[in-house]
Amino acid sequence: MAICRISAPAGQSEFALYRDGQVCLLSQLLDEVPDAAELFSLPMSWWDGLPDPTPDQWVSAGDNLLPPVDSPGKVICIGLNYRDHAIETGAAIPDEPVVFSKFPSTIIGHGDSIELPSVSREVDYEAELVVVIGKSGKLIPAERAMEHVFGYTCGHDVSARDWQKGRPGGQWLLGKTFDTFAPIGPCIVTQTEVPDPNDLRVQMVLNGEIVQDSTTAQLIFDIPAIIEHVSKVVTLSPGDLIFTGTPPGVGAARNPPLFLKPGDVCSVIVQGIGTLTNRCV
Repeated sequence: MAICRISAPAGQSEFALYRDGQVCLLSQLLDEVPDAAELFSLPMSWWDGLPDPTPDQWVSAGDNLLPPVDSPGKVICIGLNYRDHAIETGAAIPDEPVVFSKFPSTIIGHGDSIELPSVSREVDYEAELVVVIGKSGKLIPAERAMEHVFGYTCGHDVSARDWQKGRPGGQWLLGKTFDTFAPIGPCIVTQTEVPDPNDLRVQMVLNGEIVQDSTTAQLIFDIPAIIEHVSKVVTLSPGDLIFTGTPPGVGAARNPPLFLKPGDVCSVIVQGIGTLTNRCV
């Protein structure tokens, strides 16, 4: 099952089921729709018990898609987590997850514009599988970690390399957290629909050309290991996002480097999840 958020006629947002560019509002299936935190923490049996939409309840999503998670409490990111990406950057294979964060103001949805800041000349692309947390928890052992996962979405960890590495002391947070630097979407696919998240193809298509292409089998730290590590420090809450890392092929590692420019169209494709497309302005 896949869910999304759309803008409703009165200006508010609503959750909906998502299928091939079509949506069915949950409000058409339920007398009362739980809020986001409750929705993400509901057991999969609740979702499986939803009434089947009738054909006329499915309508085109059009341009109404919003980020499937609105203002997450945490946007947690894992760096250098693909073995082949670490090798291309010349970095040592890390002994534990490299963790950084983005502010919630980075979040935009499918079809929204990535704003290239005037203070950076080296904005890079990074296609990623993103985990959406469902059940709250801290000190979560790896063997119980998947109980805390609601589902998955496509993510784009846009990165200003000249801020990330070229400023005094290195500025991972600032280089990663310009407004609009974390597109997600178009939907969240529940974890029961993804039998093996450790074997999904992840691609970035830039202006019609595949520039990143690998699989999550290359992850150095899989999703349970990431959740166990991060939850040693912070309580994970419903709607928190974990960007799991990016495959090789990033612009900064190319010769010559390939950085984003106005008019570029970026599409993140994650097998079994969907395609997230954004234009740079």
